[in-house]
Amino acid sequence: MGRRTIASTTREMKSSSSVFLAAALCLAAGLGAQTNSQTSKRPGTQDQEAATSQSTRAQTRTDRGREFLGLGPVPDAAAAARGQKIFASTCGFCHGSNATGAEGPNLIRSTLVLHDEKGELIGPFLHNGRPDRGMPAFPNLTDAQTYDIAEFLHQRVEDTTNRFGYKIQNVVTGNAAEGKAFFDQHCNKCHSATGDLAHIASSVEPADLQALFLYPSQSINAKGEKTTVPVQVSVTLASGESISGTLKRIDDFNVSMYDGSGMYHSWPRSEVKVDIKDPLAAHRELLGTYTDADMHNILAYLVTLK
Repeated sequence: MGRRTIASTTREMKSSSSVFLAAALCLAAGLGAQTNSQTSKRPGTQDQEAATSQSTRAQTRTDRGREFLGLGPVPDAAAAARGQKIFASTCGFCHGSNATGAEGPNLIRSTLVLHDEKGELIGPFLHNGRPDRGMPAFPNLTDAQTYDIAEFLHQRVEDTTNRFGYKIQNVVTGNAAEGKAFFDQHCNKCHSATGDLAHIASSVEPADLQALFLYPSQSINAKGEKTTVPVQVSVTLASGESISGTLKRIDDFNVSMYDGSGMYHSWPRSEVKVDIKDPLAAHRELLGTYTDADMHNILAYLVTLK
């Protein structure tokens, strides 16, 4: 079975429930300020580098989406472009020029398309057809042409399903000066515009940047890569012994952790005393106090840190 399967998509979605909202401004130590190059550059070079950086970040988001959704490898763009023309003239009269269906079914949701990798299933199907269900055979299509059609269909699945690469427009609508005032009052005890947050807007898109401070659970490094922020916990047993380490999970009934040696521990909450040192606690407290204006203004200020 190919990698484009509905079952794998479901499993990935269940195991990645916090992907969309996971983020925080409590950035990992070492982000630091990026040193501005003193080397003179040709006119337009900086604009080109900025465009390349944005393209790279968008591609990274797309790759994360592909992994999250359980999609297969990146479709061959050149083959997909050729395949679109062949598909429109050969298959479009039944399935629509974009494969979303007309008299025939929507092929983007076809299990045959989802299971196919490089045309190994689609090719024979096109050559043989399904006459009993009104699907004509196309025996004159070459293997290269069926491959191109398959890549076009895979590209349509990618474009329809993987929305991680979509660019959200018009996110920045607030007042940067008021955002800076809020930052100076509530955030500068832990963060610095010239320290850990220096140039952060150069590596993080505005929509992602907003999520980082609204929904804290991860940090982000200078490359825009998200990393988990560990929560430290100390558990005191009834005997008086105290064990400290990294929190694994806590709920109303149990608490679990890994100690300094990596050993796993778990206790009923009713039998121990728990002291949690959450580095993102201040962010969680602020979440309940933000007004809409606060959120827009903070973002407007943060995007100036390039």
